[in-house]
Amino acid sequence: MNQQPTARDNLAPDERLRITEIFHSIQGESRPSGFPTVFVRLTGCPLRCVYCDTEYAFQGGTWHTIKTIIHEVAQYNARYVCVTGGEPLAQANCAPLLTALCDQGYEVSLETSGALDITSIDKRVTVVMDIKTPASGENGQNRLDNIPHLKNSDQVKFVIADRADYEWSKQFCRAHKLIHLCSVLFSPIQGYLEPRELAEWILEDQLRVRFQVQLHKYLWGNEPGH
Repeated sequence: MNQQPTARDNLAPDERLRITEIFHSIQGESRPSGFPTVFVRLTGCPLRCVYCDTEYAFQGGTWHTIKTIIHEVAQYNARYVCVTGGEPLAQANCAPLLTALCDQGYEVSLETSGALDITSIDKRVTVVMDIKTPASGENGQNRLDNIPHLKNSDQVKFVIADRADYEWSKQFCRAHKLIHLCSVLFSPIQGYLEPRELAEWILEDQLRVRFQVQLHKYLWGNEPGH
């Protein structure tokens, strides 16, 4: 990776982010699933999804400048970097961090809840945006204004708890023509819905969506840092 200094190395002290963890793992979801990836997990989230598996990121964390984040990411010599949370966009300096990572030559993705505005995100970043289903308890927070700003290279993710969630997700895709707009991912919630059951529904309905499971959970469970 190109680690040459950029103008973003000279950030003022207040241009920083609260970070829960930075770690090297296998990407368990989305298009680069299976690839070694550095994850930058930002602290804080305005949502409280029923099935959330990262509640430890709601509070705490430590302050980092963008420069120190870039330095730590570089230690792993990885091609992919995923900025996640919590909800990364809840911190004002998330967008500058994403641009700084792109400037360093990484392939950067952002995992976002879909409740906050994505228009400030660097176009080089792959947005992986949730559409919250009814079982999440937060489907009223879906920001529909984000949909027209999705790129063909972006991905929309539905995390599905049951058949009602599945039917709701199908109808949402049709209503918003998501399958023609970008990649659509259907993922079963571990402990709520058997992966095989969701896969069979997708096949039966001949949906043009990508089935995925959380690969990292099969490897490490819910351990932080994985």
